[in-house]
Amino acid sequence: MFPAENLRDWRGQKVIDPEGDRIGDLEAVYVDTATDEPSFATVRVGMIGRHRLVFVPLGGATVRPDAVRVRYAKKLVGDGPSIDVDGELTAADEPGVFAHYELPYQVGGGARRLARR
Repeated sequence: MFPAENLRDWRGQKVIDPEGDRIGDLEAVYVDTATDEPSFATVRVGMIGRHRLVFVPLGGATVRPDAVRVRYAKKLVGDGPSIDVDGELTAADEPGVFAHYELPYQVGGGARRLARR
């Protein structure tokens, strides 16, 4: 997995899918509250004035000098759960983020599974 101390360096990096298609720009990283390891990223997508942040899992992602490559196709990510650019992920919406990618969901170390870094 990724060293957590470098999370701030990822902000603004291009996020691409396995085929190299650009999904958008990395906005924030969410860590798993049970392990404190990076778990999901929010990616800024959309057109000017209509941006939103979509969630994409970081499991299996690789960091390149020019981008973060995720394991999920651009279309799947684009169709996934999102929040407004100034929004927050609610505890009630967390299970849906995991379900979209068919990932198991269990609450982490507290009432939340994900924490933004």
